[in-house]
Amino acid sequence: MDTAFIILQHLLPQQLLSRLVGRLAECRTPWLKNLLIRRFISHYQVDMSEAVASDPEDYANFNAFFTRALRDGARPISDQPQHIACPADGAISQLGRIHDGRIFQAKGQDYSLAALLGGDEALTEEFRDGNFATIYLSPRDYHRVHMPITGTLRSMTYVPGKLFSVNTTTAENVHSLFARNERAVCVFDTEAGPMAMILVGAMIVAGIETVWSGQIAPPPRRITTHNYQQQQPAPTLEKGAEMGRFKLGSTVILLFGKEQIDWLEQFEAQTPTRLGETLARRR
Repeated sequence: MDTAFIILQHLLPQQLLSRLVGRLAECRTPWLKNLLIRRFISHYQVDMSEAVASDPEDYANFNAFFTRALRDGARPISDQPQHIACPADGAISQLGRIHDGRIFQAKGQDYSLAALLGGDEALTEEFRDGNFATIYLSPRDYHRVHMPITGTLRSMTYVPGKLFSVNTTTAENVHSLFARNERAVCVFDTEAGPMAMILVGAMIVAGIETVWSGQIAPPPRRITTHNYQQQQPAPTLEKGAEMGRFKLGSTVILLFGKEQIDWLEQFEAQTPTRLGETLARRR
């Protein structure tokens, strides 16, 4: 069964399918968008009591529902200065040390840090032997991504790529999954040194957005880097502030430099996460 699923991933027209789903998710025809939203809520048991707008019919389209805002206080942010907050609801896929420029993906699989970062050698050196956490957002989760620590945006690089589904099966069977899929690499300067937040696309993810540039995927199919260091003032986002969102969900990868942070011991593969809880501590 797993083999057939992986073969299908390679055969499907990933980009075309994802863009068609994106068009459907933007549909504003009332009966259709309400049907899609209600079926999704029922199938995935989405808790609408946490949302600012709890009535499914209040949303203009499926994407507006999927990227719904939460009511105030629904996700308290850890306020201790040394604490690194979890950036999203979801579950830990993997976390730990980056060894010799390689990141652990799943059993029998790892991938290149340099490839993940779009081939930027100087940036790769900043995170070599550092720490990583891969957080998977399931369909039922809140799909906005927030800052784990206050940071000033240094750069954002869009890296085009494939759109394999992101789940346990593909992580275990698709070589270099996260370094092959479409992604946005956002680099911040923080009190814990450089931090990268990488928003990874996947099958039927119809778009990736950031709060400073709007939708960034799908753009032209080439690596594109925007440097913000010359911009005065450069965008600074406070801890807990929204930094981006997925139109249909995927994965966030967090990177920190060597000996800057320690992940809390209770987090390991498959551990559920909630936005704002303490994920790590600064050294």
